Amino acid sequence: MTKLTSTGCRGADDEARFGEVAALIDQARLRAVRAVNRELIDLYWQIGQYVSEKLAEGAWGQSVVAEFSAYVQARYRGIQGFSASNIWRMRQFYETYQANVILAPLVREISWSHNLLILGATKTDEAREFYLRLAIRDHYSKRELERQIDAMLFERTMLSNETNRLAISRHPELAALRDSYLLEFLDLPEQHSESQLRDSIAANLRDFILEFGKDFSFVGQEYRLQVGVTDFFVDLLFFHRGLSCLVAVELKIGRFKPEYLGQLNFYLEALDRDVRKPDENPSVGLVLCSARDDTVVEYALSRSLSPALVAEYWLALPDKAILQDKLRELRDIQAADN
Repeated sequence: MTKLTSTGCRGADDEARFGEVAALIDQARLRAVRAVNRELIDLYWQIGQYVSEKLAEGAWGQSVVAEFSAYVQARYRGIQGFSASNIWRMRQFYETYQANVILAPLVREISWSHNLLILGATKTDEAREFYLRLAIRDHYSKRELERQIDAMLFERTMLSNETNRLAISRHPELAALRDSYLLEFLDLPEQHSESQLRDSIAANLRDFILEFGKDFSFVGQEYRLQVGVTDFFVDLLFFHRGLSCLVAVELKIGRFKPEYLGQLNFYLEALDRDVRKPDENPSVGLVLCSARDDTVVEYALSRSLSPALVAEYWLALPDKAILQDKLRELRDIQAADN
C-alpha cells in the first residue's frame, strides 16, 4: 500500500482523479436548489394570485387572511413563511409582477428574501429589473444586495451611463465601469493621501470588488511596468473575467486634471505591449479621483482613442434626494427629446 507523506498531496491527487465527477455532483445539487426555489416562488405567486382575486371579489378581508394564516400553520406544524404579513406580501408580489412578462420569469431565479428586499426598496419596473438581473448575474447574498440598494447603485448607474454615453458608444466594454464609486467602507479621513487610499483599498479588497463589480479579479497593487530603462507603477491592476481584459486603475486624491488621462493611456499601451496575453482583449483604464469637473472630463475624453473613463469616488453617500432629483431631471430631458 502506497504511503502518502502529506494530506495535502493526497488531497491534490484525489482532486485530479475525482474532481470532474465531483463537479457533476455540485452541478446537480445546484440545479436541485434552484428547482426547489422556483417551486417555492411559484407557490407564493399562486397564493398571492388567489388572495388578490378573493380580495377583488370582496370575498376576503383582512380578518380572513389572518384566519387563513392560522389555518395553514395549524395544519402544517412547523411550516415557515405563512404569517399573515407574509401572505400580504405574496399578494403584493403577484400584483407587482403579474402583468410584466419580462420581470415575472426573473423573480423565480432568486430567493424569496431577495425578492422581498427588491420589492420593498424599489418603486419602478426599471429599478426592479436592474436589481433582479444584478442579483442573478452576481449571485449576491442578501447582505450584499442590501448594501447595493442602500448605496443607490441603480440611480448612480443610470446617471453614470448618461455621463459616459459618448465614451461607451466608442468602446462598449467601458459599460462595465461607472463614473462614481462609493467607498464608505474604507473609513478614511476626509484628508488622506493617495498611498492611504491605495493601501486601504487593498486591505478592504472584498468590499471594494463588491462595489467595483464581481467580475473583477485583483492582479496587483503598484503593479510594475518597465518601459525602456524606467519603472512605472499602476496603482491598482485588475482583470475583468467577462471582458477578458486587464483593467488599470489610477488613484488621484484631488480634482481631475487632463494630464492624468495621458498617464493612464501610457500605462494601457505598456500593458497591451508587454503584459497582455495573446488571447486577451485590449486593456481598459479608469482614473479614480475625489472630484471632477464634467466639462473638463468631456474635453479630455473627446479626443482620446483609448478605452478609458474618469470616475469620482465618494467616502459617504450624498443626500439620496439629490441623486433622485438628478435622475428625475435626466428622465424629463430624455422624455422631452423623444
